[in-house]
Amino acid sequence: MELQFEEFLGKITEFIKTEANTETVIGEQFQLGEFKCVPVIKVGMGFGSGGGEGVESKAKKGQGMGAGAGVGIEPLGFLVTKENEISFIEAGKAHGLAAAFEKVPELIDKYVETMKKKEEELV
Repeated sequence: MELQFEEFLGKITEFIKTEANTETVIGEQFQLGEFKCVPVIKVGMGFGSGGGEGVESKAKKGQGMGAGAGVGIEPLGFLVTKENEISFIEAGKAHGLAAAFEKVPELIDKYVETMKKKEEELV
């Protein structure tokens, strides 16, 4: 039973590792003009398991095992880079990921402002 249980735990752990990542939960990084935006998440995991054997009589033996896992994922915001500059746009605790998306117009404004400055420098 011990070998089966270890194999079972390995499969559950592998499933959690593949499913609890930024790409599957929020999405991959994306480009917004000259800005590269990378989603940032916080992942918490809990895991519990147990197993046992019992003998009622010489004819009746039993064994059992069980396991459970939980994953909590919280979007924190976006890491935004442009050339040598790095910024973090935080998702508000009260609004979750929606707050991060509310910041996107700010990013666009910064991008447009930067482009205007570059055009002015060329003139």
